[in-house]
Amino acid sequence: MTNRPDLPPEIARRRTFAIISHPDAGKTTLTEKFLLYGGAIQMAGQVRAKGEARRTRSDFMQMEKDRGISVSASAMSFDFNGNRFNLVDTPGHSDFSEDTYRTLTAVDAAVMVIDGAKGVESQTQKLFEVCRLRDLPILTFCNKMDRESRDTFEIIDEIQENLAIDVTPASWPIGLGRDFIGCYDLLRDRLELMDRADRNKISESIEINGLDDPKLAEHVPAELLETFLEEVEMAKELLPTLDPQAVLEGHMTPIWFGSAINSFGVQELMNGISKYGPEPQIQNAEPRKIAPEEPKVAGFVFKVQANMDPKHRDRVAFVRMASGHFKRGMKLTHVRTKKPMAISNPVLFLASDRELAEEAWAGDIIGIPNHGQLRIGDTLTEGEALRVSGIPSFAPELLQGVRAGDPMKAKHLEKALHQFAEEGAAKVFKPSIGSGFIVGVVGALQFEVLASRIELEYGLPVRFDQSQFTSARWVSGDKTAVDKFCDTNKQHIAYDHDGDIVYLTRLQWDIDRVARDYPDVNLTATKEMMV
Repeated sequence: MTNRPDLPPEIARRRTFAIISHPDAGKTTLTEKFLLYGGAIQMAGQVRAKGEARRTRSDFMQMEKDRGISVSASAMSFDFNGNRFNLVDTPGHSDFSEDTYRTLTAVDAAVMVIDGAKGVESQTQKLFEVCRLRDLPILTFCNKMDRESRDTFEIIDEIQENLAIDVTPASWPIGLGRDFIGCYDLLRDRLELMDRADRNKISESIEINGLDDPKLAEHVPAELLETFLEEVEMAKELLPTLDPQAVLEGHMTPIWFGSAINSFGVQELMNGISKYGPEPQIQNAEPRKIAPEEPKVAGFVFKVQANMDPKHRDRVAFVRMASGHFKRGMKLTHVRTKKPMAISNPVLFLASDRELAEEAWAGDIIGIPNHGQLRIGDTLTEGEALRVSGIPSFAPELLQGVRAGDPMKAKHLEKALHQFAEEGAAKVFKPSIGSGFIVGVVGALQFEVLASRIELEYGLPVRFDQSQFTSARWVSGDKTAVDKFCDTNKQHIAYDHDGDIVYLTRLQWDIDRVARDYPDVNLTATKEMMV
């Protein structure tokens, strides 16, 4: 790593990260406050807004507004302290984890949000494991310290044990729950006090010279101060000190404490991301890796969002720039089809506002409106045939048949389903026998989202019904063996939207039987999203 050239300053100042958490840990609120500090919005909206007062800016789909959950990962860019932050919000709801897995291929670090009262929850654990696979650096924010929360050491222990990562405190809370008055910033020796009255006010910060500064006693009640000093003393003995290199390698996570809803602790976390977060990293690709400082532009699609603007049937491909300096109007090669594409109206997302991106650098995330040419896993380059690797597609765990309420509209339904398949929102299988489609998803909530979106965006009421099949596997292997296999198992064979062969199964027994009777045929539960 050491012999690499320094990154151009424009690229080096980029920090591209995702926020991961269990639903309800306060991720959307934290995102809001980031935008507030980044100057992108004047007043942060709260997820449970009063009436139409202020809806949060990063949730734009109707269903997210109704339910107060974020189901589509959105990207936002803003400047803070000389750094350009590219924040990719991930759906915390477990039914949308596949979208999140893919999002994590497009970022260089993750901010893990945990709830001070609940600690590490199941979904956090799952997402964390994905970060682990990619050795992503992780910064932790322990939220909701102003509610009844658990003992600080307990929370830290739980992270160390459940996630097998070293934890080092970047700040330490003073008082818990109702008594919570603020934090001590251990990295900069400052006392940060929380203002409960005004949630959008930036917390005041008092410079202290070390923990024996008499000024501490002026601001912190005696009984809280005593406990706090004891805890910090213990923490310094028991917990490792911050090692920036270990953080970048993904072995250590610094933890900040705060309360996102009260705008407290957020700024310290942002300073931490600027200081300890990684600059844009090398991207895995075939036949060679892509380094951010390369002069030629390369980028890849990690998400496709259809109908972001319901008035126009547009689809926006979210592209992570992997190298170079992109300028609006550039012609890039679409590697899968080998065709040139002129990128004339790329967008930057500043919360829910979009504006035309005149330029973008490695590390940035831009949206490219298109009519279905771009799919998840596609790579765009200045001519070289590179393909970014490692973007997974998972076999669905739930399958249902789908029919249009009006049989005359079957063609429209096919088009709608195809769009959702390319967006990565669901797998769509066309059985080789009979009519109709089988839709596969990772979580049950996705069926609801699909039905409501097909109705909203295409005016098509649809019915999902039980399917006899319970899972799907992609089929590969020697062509003659595969053809023979398909002929004898016609009633189980379907095709996905890329035209790849899929074997639909009812029981584990079906899968075991294939392994026994057809040794030359492989069944797999994941497929790389590339061609």
